[in-house]
Amino acid sequence: MEDKDVRVDKRETKEDRGMVASTFIKYTAYLVIFFGVIWFIINYLLPMF
Repeated sequence: MEDKDVRVDKRETKEDRGMVASTFIKYTAYLVIFFGVIWFIINYLLPMF
């Protein structure tokens, strides 16, 4: 039998985790802004009508 040298390339999980974290923060900011606008409309604009 012949011994074969097998190389396994590991992916950088640090970059993947960073992308996931930045995407999570981005969409969390979108949700906060969205619900802030909805809250403003409900509390200030709807009572005018």
